[in-house]
Amino acid sequence: MRATRRRRRVVQTVMLGCVLGLVPATWMHAVADSRVGTVADAPPRNVAVVFGAGLWEGRPSPYLAHRLDAAAELYRTGRAKVVLVTGDNSRSEYDEPDAMRTYLTGRGVPDDRIVSDYAGFDTWDSCVRAKKIFGVERALLVSQGFHIRRAVALCRSAGVDAYGVGVAEPHDATWYYGGVREMFAAGKASLDAVFRPDPRFLGAQEPGVHEALADTGR
Repeated sequence: MRATRRRRRVVQTVMLGCVLGLVPATWMHAVADSRVGTVADAPPRNVAVVFGAGLWEGRPSPYLAHRLDAAAELYRTGRAKVVLVTGDNSRSEYDEPDAMRTYLTGRGVPDDRIVSDYAGFDTWDSCVRAKKIFGVERALLVSQGFHIRRAVALCRSAGVDAYGVGVAEPHDATWYYGGVREMFAAGKASLDAVFRPDPRFLGAQEPGVHEALADTGR
C-alpha cells in the first residue's frame, strides 16, 4: 500500500509539473497568436526590431542573417521606416549590433535608417530598452517562428504594441534545438512579464529612433 501511494504521489507530481510547465507556453500563444505573420502579412509600422542570434567569425549566423533579410524586405516594401538592431556587445571582441548594421547596409538599408542597441542581452532586455530607452511605442518584431511568440508576448508586457514577423527555417538540428530551448525560456518569460525586472543595463534615453524617423519625414 505504501509503495502504491508513493507511486501515485510521484505520478501526481509529474502531472502537476507538466501542467505548470505548459502554462507559460499557453500564455504566450494566447497573447501572440493573432499578432504573428510573415513579411507579406506585416502591417506598416515605423520601426522594425531585429533580435540578435549569434555571430560566426564576426558575421551574422545563418539564423541572424535570415532575420536581417526579412528586416531589409520590410524596409524595401515600406512596411518599416527604421530598423532597430538589438544584441550583445558585452565584450569588445563580440559586437552583434555592428555586424547586423553592416549586413543590412550591404542589402540596401541606409545606414541612417539603422539604430543600434548594444545592450540587448536577452529578449526581455531588448523589449524594455526599446520602450524605455529608444521610445518605441509600436513595432514589427523579426525573429524565427519558434521565438517570435515569446518576443511578441514580452514586448507587449513591456508596453510595446508589437506584431511579430516569423522567419521560416528548415526543420534542422538548430531549429529543433531552438524549439526545445523555448520550452525552458517560456518559464523565465512569464516571470519577466509578471515581475518586470529592469534590464541588466538600462542607462539614459537615446534619441536615435526618433531622429531617424524625423529624417524620413514622418
